[in-house]
Amino acid sequence: MGFKVTFIGAGSIGFTRGLLRDLLSVPEFNNMEVAFTDINQKNLDMVTQLCQRDIKENGLNITIQSSTNRRVALQDAKYIFNVVRIGGLAAFEQDIEVPLKYGVDQCVGDTLSAGGIMYGQRGIAAMLEICKDIREVAGSDCLLLNYANPMAMLTWACNKYGGVNTIGLCHGVPNGHRQIAEVLGKPKEEIDIICAGINHQTWYVKIGHNGNDLTGELLEAFENHPEYSKTEKVRIDMLRRFGYYSTESNGHLSEYVPWYRKRPQEVNEWIDLGSWINGETGGYLRVCTEGRNWFETDFPNWLKEPAYEYSQENRGEEHGSYIIEGLETGRVYRGHFNMINQGVITNLPDDAVIEAPGYVDRNGISMPHVGDLPMGCAAVCNVSISVQRLAVEAAVHGDDQLLRQAMMMDPLVGAVCNPKEIWQMVDELIVAESEWLPQYVEAIAEAKHRLNNSVLLPTKDYKGAARIKVKSVEEMAQNRREANRNAAEADKAKQKI
Repeated sequence: MGFKVTFIGAGSIGFTRGLLRDLLSVPEFNNMEVAFTDINQKNLDMVTQLCQRDIKENGLNITIQSSTNRRVALQDAKYIFNVVRIGGLAAFEQDIEVPLKYGVDQCVGDTLSAGGIMYGQRGIAAMLEICKDIREVAGSDCLLLNYANPMAMLTWACNKYGGVNTIGLCHGVPNGHRQIAEVLGKPKEEIDIICAGINHQTWYVKIGHNGNDLTGELLEAFENHPEYSKTEKVRIDMLRRFGYYSTESNGHLSEYVPWYRKRPQEVNEWIDLGSWINGETGGYLRVCTEGRNWFETDFPNWLKEPAYEYSQENRGEEHGSYIIEGLETGRVYRGHFNMINQGVITNLPDDAVIEAPGYVDRNGISMPHVGDLPMGCAAVCNVSISVQRLAVEAAVHGDDQLLRQAMMMDPLVGAVCNPKEIWQMVDELIVAESEWLPQYVEAIAEAKHRLNNSVLLPTKDYKGAARIKVKSVEEMAQNRREANRNAAEADKAKQKI
């Protein structure tokens, strides 16, 4: 089977190397073409060296086409993995630090809340340019597999405005599936789930085992679990009050709703610092910073480590390779995908990007009818969808009024800030991130004028309710195994740290 797969943002070691392993674990794919592209030549070269070494050690005759010229890498591509982080960690830091001055305490800040909205503004501007290149030089029937956040916003923009068939992929559903099986004391393969909602706010609406629905047993099972009763307090409380377990981690979920992070003195009641993903302030920024610093420093040693072995036993759970396998070979794959709703979930808007069960084979990707979500779950999702819609339209049209309205409608920002504070915070954010926001040139100039010539509202020197300092490379070297795992994994919360 000869086809070309291109990775955009290939300098992201966490996704690129693992996804390539997964693809090349499919025997029929041993003669596919592989192209890597990234704007960072150094990171691109390191990841290319490492992946090319893996390919050689597995006895395959594939040469990675590596280029900072995106159009060259995209030429004739049939499948395109998008794993970019627009603005890198420098912009990510602004997403966390500026809102903290206004009391907005985020754990991740890449999907919703102030950070997620700004990440969307940067990402959508870049993705529309990427989509233009895809339309012009990639294969006419190509599929864009988006792993970048904010998942729903980027997938929405690429489909509606980018003119490229795009599916969004995430590992949240399998992670929660594992937890559910564990608390119920059943093997994961015996637990069947129906999960539906929007990315990072998807709900396990049915838990099946041997023909029995165990959904009603989850609350007691989680409350009695020795670990999760301490580390998943937000998810358990949402389960208690809405009746269904959410896919997303404790820290992520806590920043999507208005109830758990709005009062600094209460944040620590709902989180656990055993792992960043359980609610640490700026936790994802910290582990990403540590992972980048470690990979760049320790890279020569990575080439001395054993190569990845391309085999079914070592294949990961990320959906991407299984989707391509289904499309190319006809082997049926069932997963959970992010796609335009179009009536799949009947009480969410048709134009929204939803996450729901899907099937893949040679006929394509099919999303079966789910029907209505439980009313409370739909209400939570619909609030977020309103924010996403405003943020997408703001980013596409460079409309800072819509951007400010998205911030006002965001559950956590709205719970913490008043309108004047939101307006000033947006001014600070777009000025701080101006190099990645080409659509806001006029708004940025006006914001600079206001910040330099107006009496400003007082802000706080606030580092968050649960901040942990970034480890130095020397500190990480004391546990190389853990440092390597953090740098290498796309899912940086598989294990407690």
